[in-house]
Amino acid sequence: MKKIFLFSIFLFAVNVVVAQKYIPKHEFRAVWVATVSNIDWPSKPGLSTKEQQNEVIAILNMHKSLGMNAIILQVRPAADAFYLSELEPWSRYLTGTPGKAPKPYYDPLEFWIKECHKRGMELHAWLNPYRVAQNINEPLAGKHIAFQHPEWILKYGNKLYFDPGLPQTREFVTSVVKDIVTRYDVDAIHFDDYFYPYPLAEEFPDTSSFQQYNRGFYVEDKAGWRRENVDILIQMLNDTIKATKPWVKFGISPFGVWRNIADDPKGSNTNAGTTNYDQLFADVIKWQEKGWIDYLLPQIYWQIGHPTVDFEMLANWWKNQTYNRAMYIGHAVYKIDQASATKAWTMPDELPKQIELLRTIPEIQGSAFYSSKHFNRYLLGFQDSLRLSLYKNPAIVPAMNWIDSISPQPVRKIKKSGKKVKWEIAKTTNEMDQANLFVIYLNEVGVEINAENGKFIHKIIRNNEFKFSKINKKRKKYEVRVSVLDRLNNESELSKAVFLKL
Repeated sequence: MKKIFLFSIFLFAVNVVVAQKYIPKHEFRAVWVATVSNIDWPSKPGLSTKEQQNEVIAILNMHKSLGMNAIILQVRPAADAFYLSELEPWSRYLTGTPGKAPKPYYDPLEFWIKECHKRGMELHAWLNPYRVAQNINEPLAGKHIAFQHPEWILKYGNKLYFDPGLPQTREFVTSVVKDIVTRYDVDAIHFDDYFYPYPLAEEFPDTSSFQQYNRGFYVEDKAGWRRENVDILIQMLNDTIKATKPWVKFGISPFGVWRNIADDPKGSNTNAGTTNYDQLFADVIKWQEKGWIDYLLPQIYWQIGHPTVDFEMLANWWKNQTYNRAMYIGHAVYKIDQASATKAWTMPDELPKQIELLRTIPEIQGSAFYSSKHFNRYLLGFQDSLRLSLYKNPAIVPAMNWIDSISPQPVRKIKKSGKKVKWEIAKTTNEMDQANLFVIYLNEVGVEINAENGKFIHKIIRNNEFKFSKINKKRKKYEVRVSVLDRLNNESELSKAVFLKL
């Protein structure tokens, strides 16, 4: 026991010492919460409403304490819904029965959004575009779209998919996304790497739709036709999202390799067996270049120094694919394991080194971690590394000036009462410019504030007042300033300072 205790202290010390010299002011810090097969939430189907909600609160409190500022929640894992929908049935992963609503009734997506926003966190609604059933033997709800339009559905392996070659399926997926964006206060729509399914030994069965809707493609270039099918969907989705609510972002989290250099001189120096372009028919770089999406979040789920898909090399390849859009990186927190056969994943500094590496690349603005449940287990001190050093101070989700670059009006009046600070803001009818969050800056009197340094950010909150806790025994004097963030995290000028003894 003594050896284990000492080893734990060593790991903790290593992680804390791996402290970053500075903390970025703007940084995306997200966690995926997968609902398919109850990976992350709910922990099992059939929990009561109260149990489901308690799990949500525990998940959000944990990630907020670790410094996260965004949740990527899977709300449509397989042509189903974790929200009230007239288009698709309630997910079987909620109640255990497809089409059955939670009881007592509540809307899970609405609850997640409210709880995220209460904590100053974004909610990115994560959808799978084509998957209909994880297993052909699992029951579907009686009013499922697969029964209404069986001609839209393809069997591939032991799963069911929408046929991406049909205009009708693209229109249906677009209507699902429009419904979410219209009725829910989501901050973004998010798709991962599942477009055309990962290839099996059998050919994907889209011969019929190709014959009917080939748009002049020859059969020899069926791959090009498939890519264009996905291109059309992505462009439709972006146009629909922005026409509905222009501040809602659209992001894609692709597989970590676009193309290998052996197949394309523009590809990365990798030797991946699967790539976005060639096997998943997703030309994600084109979407970024055309401005059809707002961010890319490639899943670089390998270690620094991997012989064929090196994290560092790939991060430096992806940094050149920004095209004036946002670029974040996905990390494999699930691989951290003392018993891993790969030495890097048994080392406490692997993920801290990855985060530090990304912070040296200006084109990359943050990270996301797959997936939430792994933060509940021992991660070789990674949680302490985030809480005490890497994510010690809050960070603002980076703004997206191609959508909106106008800063909101600053705080009009700020005053103090004891340890409480309260402020007033200007009112506006423009949704894009409305105050969404407030950034509280804190510096000791005599220490010059640098508003571009994240270490001066004390809190990012939703309400227009804040009560400070005691900071040190000597009750030193501090300056407090507040700025306003709009929906897209454009920041106002800082308020004048008020002075508190804390």
